[in-house]
Amino acid sequence: MTLEDFKQSLAGPTPPAGIKGVLTGLWWDAKGNWGRAHECAQEDPSSAGSWVHAYLHRKEGDDSNAAYWYGRAHQAVCREPLESEWVNIVRTLLAQSE
Repeated sequence: MTLEDFKQSLAGPTPPAGIKGVLTGLWWDAKGNWGRAHECAQEDPSSAGSWVHAYLHRKEGDDSNAAYWYGRAHQAVCREPLESEWVNIVRTLLAQSE
């Protein structure tokens, strides 16, 4: 799946078949369901789950919690716009799932 395919899937009511885990969380985040996105991040103990968790807490405005999760993800604390970070995470995770 490409980034554009992923973005186009946001027009639908449910995540597309074939995506799972934190990508599903990012899909729910883009649909405005932070709680469901956070649940997906919490269920994934990997560094990808921690990265999405960090992004979500940053979006929430909880910078200290976000910094903790960035550390768990082995990522620098992000300072770019949230939309850019979302695209970067989705693009990275899609590439890893190929």
